[in-house]
Amino acid sequence: MNSGEQWQKSGPGIGKVLRDDLSHLNFKNDLNKEYRDLKKFYINEEQKKRSENMSRVKRFLFEALWILKNMFVRLTPLRRILILIGVIFLLSGRTIEVNSGQTVTNNQGIIGGIIILFVLMLELKDKLLAKDELEAGRKLQQSLLPEQNPLVPGWSVWLFTKSANEVGGDLVDFLKIKEKSIGVVIADVAGKGLKAALLMAKLQATIRALAPDYEYLSNFGSKLHEIFHRDSLPGLFASMLYAELIPDTGQLRFINAGHLPPILINKEGISELMKGEPALGLMDSFKYSETMLNLNSGDIFIAYSDGVTEAQNENEELFGMERLINYLPKIKNLNAGEMGRAIVDEIDYFSGNAPASDDVSIVILKRL
Repeated sequence: MNSGEQWQKSGPGIGKVLRDDLSHLNFKNDLNKEYRDLKKFYINEEQKKRSENMSRVKRFLFEALWILKNMFVRLTPLRRILILIGVIFLLSGRTIEVNSGQTVTNNQGIIGGIIILFVLMLELKDKLLAKDELEAGRKLQQSLLPEQNPLVPGWSVWLFTKSANEVGGDLVDFLKIKEKSIGVVIADVAGKGLKAALLMAKLQATIRALAPDYEYLSNFGSKLHEIFHRDSLPGLFASMLYAELIPDTGQLRFINAGHLPPILINKEGISELMKGEPALGLMDSFKYSETMLNLNSGDIFIAYSDGVTEAQNENEELFGMERLINYLPKIKNLNAGEMGRAIVDEIDYFSGNAPASDDVSIVILKRL
């Protein structure tokens, strides 16, 4: 059921909607947030640099002008003309006083307001249709996610991903490769939104189809790289870390295609492992190297997306790698799920009211 049908069936009264709005509204904070979102969407990097050395008043005027200009050019040709006509009518509307003291109102201003309102209604209709489609895509993505705490004898496992928008370009997956081994993958397609989500769905399907057929991860990675390069759009790539674990022995082997280095916590301390090799799709072919670890009781393997370390607060400060490393000793004795939730809570506390800038994904494997 789309949003229009839902409204027709059970639309709330206007009075109730307004009362709810007033009870939940923090006018100053909400207005600042909306204005920040407008600037982020409509103002490009060149304009941001130009405004850096301006006075506060001058910067505000230029930002408002750039927002209006960039918004105007993104409209369809018909809507641009209608907005232009509406503004002309709105500005030409005036009240005239005649000799008898009576006033005569020119209705052109009202007509201009109605035209602009009509264009806003068309834009809102487009937004609601797109939102319905993205909501359907989000539900599909959710249905493809693995169980957050899959049962692995002798291990505590936590898999987590949270999209910054309705749909995301991050992938976290869990596969039973053979009777005695499991596969875990974390990946991140460059970009955000629907394009990244569609490519990620294809990557997930390819991984699930190919992984059981390859004994050597280097060969598996090379084949995956070849397929992604062949089928993706020019300039698009994906980082991926794919690991296979033999729970009984604690042996873990993995390949890293352009992803952030995973973190290992053991009796020797906390360390970052090797950096990733080229991301999937960056070149025609590549031969990946396999890394092998032996995890002992209490050892922890953590893989994460850049949405963790690049989370921003309202001052545009990054959460950062150093903050993450310094936080891990406080939670390393928890099980994987408790560790993961503590990290996510710490990121949320740091970010405050700042909007999410990227998807957040975390994989934690802890040997009991």
